[in-house]
Amino acid sequence: MAMSTSTSTRGNGFVRRAFDRMVEARTIQARRYVNGYLLSLDDATLAAHGYDRRELEREGSATSAF
Repeated sequence: MAMSTSTSTRGNGFVRRAFDRMVEARTIQARRYVNGYLLSLDDATLAAHGYDRRELEREGSATSAF
């Protein structure tokens, strides 16, 4: 007996959405960690590498990695 396509798609859809949300959460966490480091640099160094301190502060930062 063959499984219907809608059943297998629905199952994969749930797992895929859960995985995508996990990846998104880790991406945000990594970005905040990197922003924390970048904010420790002086303004001249940030400007030389194309970063703006105000933009980094707006995006937020985290001081510790999980």
